[in-house]
Amino acid sequence: MSSKGQLIVISGFSGAGKGTVVKGLVEKYGYSLSISATTRAPRPGEVDGKDYYFKTQDEFRTLIDYNGFIEWAQYVDNYYGTPRKFVEQEIAAGRDVILEIEVQGAAIVKNQYPDSRLIFITTKDVETLKERLTGRGSETEEQVAKRLKRAAEEASFIGNYDYIVVNDDLNTCIDTVNSVILSEKCKREKNGALIEALQESFSRE
Repeated sequence: MSSKGQLIVISGFSGAGKGTVVKGLVEKYGYSLSISATTRAPRPGEVDGKDYYFKTQDEFRTLIDYNGFIEWAQYVDNYYGTPRKFVEQEIAAGRDVILEIEVQGAAIVKNQYPDSRLIFITTKDVETLKERLTGRGSETEEQVAKRLKRAAEEASFIGNYDYIVVNDDLNTCIDTVNSVILSEKCKREKNGALIEALQESFSRE
């Protein structure tokens, strides 16, 4: 089997719970998580270097100039980016890495890393998404409206994803995403060396 780790990209509508799903995958199954950089303000309880690397606009643009990101994108007036060094070190060491990023960034990652797998987290319908955004209580009505408008734009990109997982029950969603990732490891094309070794062993019997 391949000794390299997998690169898993997880996206989803704001309010669909993708962040909570990713946190559950890391805590329950031990995946490596690439911490994104962002220029948005921290939400209550968020810690710099743990939840995000919080940067100023100028700091972020400097990193762009130095090719420090695998991908970066502007989303609802703020920048988000994936630091390159950590991701490539983890994959080389054989660890599976999760990137929690937006649809624009996911397409860029897929172009750079064709073997990466894209998973989209969604609610079962638009009404549920609106309820979750409103219930979060961390944004104004105007911000909720912006996120819903953005979700409508993101919906046109869902067809680019390898897997779509509905987050109706959190624990079920976490386990389902883990199963998807494990199934990728079992694909024939990722086990060429094992197949050859087995066939050769049996030929000697």
